[in-house]
Amino acid sequence: MKDVKTFVIVPTFNEADNLDDLVKRLLDLPVNLGVIVVDDNSPDGTGDLADAWAVRHPNHVHVVHRAGKLGLGTAYIAGFKKALFELDADRIMTMDADFSHDPRYIPAMIEMSQDKHVVIGSRYVPGGGSKNCTWKRVMLSRVSNFVVHLLLGLKAKDATAGFRLYRREVLESIPLDEIFSSGYSFLVETLFMCQRRGWQIGEVPIIFEDRRKGTTKISRQEVYKAQYTIFRLFLRRLRGGEPRRPAIPVS
Repeated sequence: MKDVKTFVIVPTFNEADNLDDLVKRLLDLPVNLGVIVVDDNSPDGTGDLADAWAVRHPNHVHVVHRAGKLGLGTAYIAGFKKALFELDADRIMTMDADFSHDPRYIPAMIEMSQDKHVVIGSRYVPGGGSKNCTWKRVMLSRVSNFVVHLLLGLKAKDATAGFRLYRREVLESIPLDEIFSSGYSFLVETLFMCQRRGWQIGEVPIIFEDRRKGTTKISRQEVYKAQYTIFRLFLRRLRGGEPRRPAIPVS
């Protein structure tokens, strides 16, 4: 069997209603793909479901168990380290477990990664959009993107998206343990560091669909944390605290 070089990190907390369907759809894609489930000790048994998949598909499904709900950003970092240092991945993807990120877009994202270092599944490029989202959620996303474009100079149209692909060299260039954000603002901080380091970023249009099962994990506290992160990164940008490097050619 051909070695798996692309892994999708799926952070989970109480996603038992979605996990089986998601993993099946990921493994059924016409690409050689692995899955890393990072479970935060879900009371609903999500971690046990992930373990069952890992037993059935030991080369393609891996599980990281954590003691509790420690934040989205730290879950991604745990998955990054698993993919980079244990599984020798060339491409590492991130996505939500609730089907707001449809697996069908993954082949196009992998294809674009031939020419880009980072690929975003984007709502805000031609062909992208949102479905079944409340006006409050759409407004929060729009305002957040406007602010990070204005204050941080981020060029990606969908700078807050969690559906992403990173090539190995990108994550190796970032001091993962020094990323301050632990929640959803981790996504903004990581993209800020990618752009400042000169990595080329592309976007594939997707339709983002609000979750059908389970409950949303975005809280008011997460919004406050994101505001603080943006302000902190803005000050870092003014001070020149983050290295600014010219665009790096795609090899």
